[in-house]
Amino acid sequence: MAGRAHRDLPFCRANKGIDKCIVQVQYNTCKMTKTETPEEVRRWFSTAIQKFWPVAGGSISLRKSPCIRDHCSACESGKGHSSYALSGYRGSRRFSVYVPDELAPEIQKAVDNGRQLQELMKEAGLRFVRARKNERRAGGRST
Repeated sequence: MAGRAHRDLPFCRANKGIDKCIVQVQYNTCKMTKTETPEEVRRWFSTAIQKFWPVAGGSISLRKSPCIRDHCSACESGKGHSSYALSGYRGSRRFSVYVPDELAPEIQKAVDNGRQLQELMKEAGLRFVRARKNERRAGGRST
């Protein structure tokens, strides 16, 4: 990271004397064997997705908005009324739905699971294509 951007990371803020900050990203992927079949990919995917519940697409955010009451003390003071919302797209239409404060952590977990599930689907696609190509090769046809 160039410039001051690395100072925004929590580790770097705590260690201001550090010129460079190293960020470690863990990316878990399962290596497929050369002989993996499409059916084996399907079974792997079916097993892997079981840990991703609850699941949701979109993002959750804390929003602050005024209310409909005249002369509301919270609105007049600038504090406003905070609430969580789950937002995203359903087809081409945008949606936003209110999330009660006590449900926000569970909904955040669902959104995080949704993102991990998307990554898993990308890996499943790659593995499926490789398995089908291997299956074609084994049948004597060219790729």
